[in-house]
Amino acid sequence: MKKVNIKFSTIAQIQNFVNDMSRFMSDIDLTSGKYVVNAKSVIGVFSLDLAHPIGLTAEGEDEDQVIEAVKDMIVE
Repeated sequence: MKKVNIKFSTIAQIQNFVNDMSRFMSDIDLTSGKYVVNAKSVIGVFSLDLAHPIGLTAEGEDEDQVIEAVKDMIVE
């Protein structure tokens, strides 16, 4: 299991993120406060508070590739 915090800067970035995450076999969740959504769901992602960093958890055979795909969005 891999965990990082990410931050989105544009709506287009969110759309591209969801498309990218759909390619992976791993389970990928986004967490904001008490809410957890599937990162492969554009509606789920837009339901989160996007003004703050969001936790991303990837678990599966290609979890390292997931983290590599979001490396430009990772924040501390």
